[in-house]
Amino acid sequence: DLDALGQAEGENWVWKGASCLYPDQVHCMVHLSRGGADATVDREFDTSAMAFVEGGFETPEAKTDIGWIDENTLMIGSDFGEGTRTESGYARTVREWRRGEPLESAATLFEGAPTDVGVFPFVVHTPEGRYDGVVRAVTFFTTEYWIRWDGELVKAGLPDDAQVVGIFRERLVWQLKSDWEVDGTAYPQGAVLSAEVGSFLDGEHNLMVVYEPDARSAVVGVGLTRERLLINQLREVQSQLYGYTPTEEGWTEERIEVPELGTIYLGSTSDWDDQFFFYYTGFLTPTTLYLVDGMRVEALRSEPAFFDASGLVVEQMAAESRDGTRVPYYVVRRSGLDEPRPTLLSAYGGFEIPVLPGYDGVMGAAWLERGGVYVLANLRGGGEFGPAWHQAGLKENRQRIYDDFAAVAEDLIARGITTPDMLGIEGGSNGGLLVGVAFTQRPDLYHAVVCAVPLLDMKRYDKLLAGASWVGEYGDPDIPEEWAYIRQYSPYHNVFEDREYPTVFFNTSTRDDRVHPGHARKMVARMEEQGHPVLYWENTEGGHGAAVTNEQRAYREALVYAYLYRQLFGEDTPG
Repeated sequence: DLDALGQAEGENWVWKGASCLYPDQVHCMVHLSRGGADATVDREFDTSAMAFVEGGFETPEAKTDIGWIDENTLMIGSDFGEGTRTESGYARTVREWRRGEPLESAATLFEGAPTDVGVFPFVVHTPEGRYDGVVRAVTFFTTEYWIRWDGELVKAGLPDDAQVVGIFRERLVWQLKSDWEVDGTAYPQGAVLSAEVGSFLDGEHNLMVVYEPDARSAVVGVGLTRERLLINQLREVQSQLYGYTPTEEGWTEERIEVPELGTIYLGSTSDWDDQFFFYYTGFLTPTTLYLVDGMRVEALRSEPAFFDASGLVVEQMAAESRDGTRVPYYVVRRSGLDEPRPTLLSAYGGFEIPVLPGYDGVMGAAWLERGGVYVLANLRGGGEFGPAWHQAGLKENRQRIYDDFAAVAEDLIARGITTPDMLGIEGGSNGGLLVGVAFTQRPDLYHAVVCAVPLLDMKRYDKLLAGASWVGEYGDPDIPEEWAYIRQYSPYHNVFEDREYPTVFFNTSTRDDRVHPGHARKMVARMEEQGHPVLYWENTEGGHGAAVTNEQRAYREALVYAYLYRQLFGEDTPG
């Protein structure tokens, strides 16, 4: 009970998950965050006794990753003192920590470079045996996988941008992020491949293709059960779920029947059982938990509806970006509307993260029910159409993402869905950078901007907290050739006294230890200095989520929608 624990200890503990020893999951390390920060305090918890283990494993506050080798041994990456963190603030070493010994005495298994993003332990327990090793993130998008084999860490011979998704029935399974040719055979970008672990580590390439996407599909999730490898796919930004079973000749495919026109997220799976859970959600459908047993799909439980969805419709449209690329987006509105309405446009456009339909009770009750239109845009930079869609907006090509966003805004206006005086935009983190660029490049298109936990000063982003880990996404501002294109869109460097901007609402968190609150603070100071009207709210807790308790979230959402009503409806609350 985090509330009881926090009250007893005088802390605002936030749940950050637990790492448990499979298959019994009695021994767990519980990850507790102060005020929502990424850094955690980790403590051993016994799920049979329902209590913390007295004298058990415990770590001080740090950005820590843990894997259980056995009940008395952990693999751990953490802050072990001076020189043991990377420039991005993550662990530089992975160590083996035995019960009863001091943390600082744990034996070092692997050490990365200071310029790495970080090194992270992994331990996979399967019915066939245990696999453990180290993930060395050289950059945000290039990785080395080291697997312990015959007592030694062996580097897997994968492309540096491949992503391992699991070990299934003694097969290593990974996804390609770029085309790969090996032994005369070409494998396309986005494909999911497999190979027997031992022979692959010995240098043999007996590869098998599990799945190959086309240009309009993508892999967004992989799960492992006892008998099937599950791949959650997107086709035209709509979810489909397939199960794959290995045979001597290859992998067989079967489609699992799931609800349509929504989003699927894989839930709990187990290497020891073929049952698994998935979640289904949509703009107008509360999140529902489903159980799959063989081919039987059963809805078990659903969240309650928090707003009246009657009369609302979901439409998928597309805009043409500056270079002719088709950019899809969803529109949620009341059916039969034939006049422009206040509209809220949201997007992300980065890090190969897709933005998908989902149920938002607050947005539904506070915006849709009251006559607003909601739009979700699927920009380049995201993962909606696989690695190529993401890579099209990297580094020197980042302006394409901002062109996509402007194209969607212009398309909404051209279709008569809204007008510039009734169009608001919102985004957080990389999405905060997106809306920061949007209002500095095209202030004529928007009348409201919600800019949350944002990156804004792109000259110094890599010097602040985890910023160095994102150089692979944005580029290195210390390299003149790369700063030349970053400078063109950096919001902090492109806001000017002689231009007119909408009144922007910036919000951030003092406890954000991922994107420094200094980005928002500096931008507000500059805009105030130039005489532009701005609104600013900084929560003292919340981490990168900007709020941690229900009360804090409610207060933040109330501020956001009160602002949007005032800017787009022209009143504090709509009629």
